[in-house]
Amino acid sequence: MLTYEQVKNNADVRTYIQRADESLIALGFTEHSFAHVTLVAETASYILETLGYPERTVELAKIAGFLHDIGNLVNRIDHSQSGAVMAFRLLDHMDCDPEEIATIVTAIGNHDEGTGQPVNAVAAALILADKSDVRRSRVRNQDPSTFDIHDRVNYSVKRAKLKINEDHTLIKLKLDVDTKYGSVMDYFEIFMRRMLLCRKAAETLGLQFKLMINEQQLI
Repeated sequence: MLTYEQVKNNADVRTYIQRADESLIALGFTEHSFAHVTLVAETASYILETLGYPERTVELAKIAGFLHDIGNLVNRIDHSQSGAVMAFRLLDHMDCDPEEIATIVTAIGNHDEGTGQPVNAVAAALILADKSDVRRSRVRNQDPSTFDIHDRVNYSVKRAKLKINEDHTLIKLKLDVDTKYGSVMDYFEIFMRRMLLCRKAAETLGLQFKLMINEQQLI
């Protein structure tokens, strides 16, 4: 069976992730390279492992997390769909089981808030993991005077933590925001659709989704 480590260390995969991020650098986007996809893979794994999903399902979520943004190599628009097609070809060439390819590709194709839906557990975990990665270190622009709203929001987040409660009834995204750089309203302006999708994803996993910003519950 194909493992996460094999995918993570595959030279072709790493080339596509790096080149995809280079395109986003040219477009002025925040970091979508190895730091992001590794964190998403690990967070998706944490979610499903904590909820008691089978070890193999957890592994598939990690693979989906690592591959989820390769479609940016083609274009930022519809990158989830193009990424799913790319992932299909890569996984097929690695002799991945068709059933497992189907699960991974479905998750990747449904991770974007524009068109995606949490159609299965792996897709739900990927959505929550991806949308919760908000952090200062994703901002590449070093001049705060030229920040756009995405820079301001990410730079303002001093700490972000996604955690499932002990009863496995609630998943909470807790953000510590420095309002010197970005306001809570800035966050909602660009992330509201993402948070609503997170709520759907949580419900797919039998959880409630809560968003806390500076100790105030907003969703």
